[in-house]
Amino acid sequence: MRALLLVAVLPLAASAQDDAGAEVEEVVVEAPEDEANQGYSPDESQAQDPIRFTGYLDVGFAKATGNGSSFRSNDDRVPLDYGNDAFAPAVNSRGEVASTDSTGRFTNGFLPRSVGIGSTPSLLLNTLSADVRVQPRNVPVFLFARLQLMPRLLPTGDVTRVELQQAFGRLSPFKAHEFAVFLGRFDSVFGIEYLENEANLRLGITPSLTARYTTGHGLGAKAFYRLQVASLWSAFSVNVAGTTNGTRIEALVPVSTSLTGAVVGSARLGYELNLQKVQVKLGVSGLYGPRNDVRVGTARQLAIAGDLRVNAFGFSLAGEVLRLIDERGAGALKVTGTTQAELASGFQVMGGWARLGYTLPFTSPAFTGATLYVRYDRRHGQFEGFTELQTDRLTGGVRVDLFEVLALKAEVLLNRELAGAPLVDNDVFTSSAVFTW
Repeated sequence: MRALLLVAVLPLAASAQDDAGAEVEEVVVEAPEDEANQGYSPDESQAQDPIRFTGYLDVGFAKATGNGSSFRSNDDRVPLDYGNDAFAPAVNSRGEVASTDSTGRFTNGFLPRSVGIGSTPSLLLNTLSADVRVQPRNVPVFLFARLQLMPRLLPTGDVTRVELQQAFGRLSPFKAHEFAVFLGRFDSVFGIEYLENEANLRLGITPSLTARYTTGHGLGAKAFYRLQVASLWSAFSVNVAGTTNGTRIEALVPVSTSLTGAVVGSARLGYELNLQKVQVKLGVSGLYGPRNDVRVGTARQLAIAGDLRVNAFGFSLAGEVLRLIDERGAGALKVTGTTQAELASGFQVMGGWARLGYTLPFTSPAFTGATLYVRYDRRHGQFEGFTELQTDRLTGGVRVDLFEVLALKAEVLLNRELAGAPLVDNDVFTSSAVFTW
């Protein structure tokens, strides 16, 4: 029934992943469901082929209204990005937007990546992703690396990037227990939206308005444990991680190194009920540690979240709520013999999203799935000393899967400024063709 939530979330998705927090690797990377449920026990295909190469190609087409950004031409507030949601006009699964062009007005770096198309309709080569998986024979160690290429347009968009998005080793020491330890760069363990980070796994196209805080990749260590209680048709799971940067996306904070020398801790506790035709999954997440966008002081970040997923009779319901607080960061930083002030505004946000989907009840060898869905996002954010910004978004879309290797998606985003920002025309139509191998 999990396919009801992720339509054609392709054969790479194993059912043990969902509550794992640490389990995007179980979804994207790991072995079949029976292995994930029994702990380490390599199957015959792994024993014969210890190295596998997989990946996907995401080709899109998008058209944004207005000028493609969330910035109104006569808005002269400073900094401009503190009073507008620059992340709203997203065009792809990476959360990149049509434009962040401020026409020379000052911004303070609270910005997403941009594909630089403005309001011009355009084809997009969103992502070329290549994975390598190494499962040595007869040892409980698994290695994974994901390299991604994002060609981008200059001078109005971001530069073309080659990114080592994930690179980690996993140790599963117990054959009879579903326990694993990861070391390297990996997906977040916070909430559930990270499970759809990649375009081939995402039901729709664009991330939610709160995904920027929860779906980043962390550098550090994490552990996952899952206990199944067959008599109750239930399972309990726990994920814990210690990383250099927390769970925010790399556009907002450094990922590859620690600025503070301290660890950000995050965790998720999960419960799942797995009946024959109904599945219910609940989770609560928490995060605490130093901010990784300042190098001095004792500013902390704190976040809590709750999530829910229900699959029943072709319908899927998923949602998440989030509360996050950044303390104000200020201190003296010694640079080559001189002392400089380093400031970071206090920030807090509350928001969430809910999505309802329905999977059509018929398939064929060529037509392997189709889902209609609608999602509602809401975000209340405020920088210390600035007006609170309230925005929401209604997203509707469809996904059709063909031959189990091609997903065709189309999506409409209707963005609104509810309070704290001038109304701006920043709606988006976007589409995507994702080829998976």
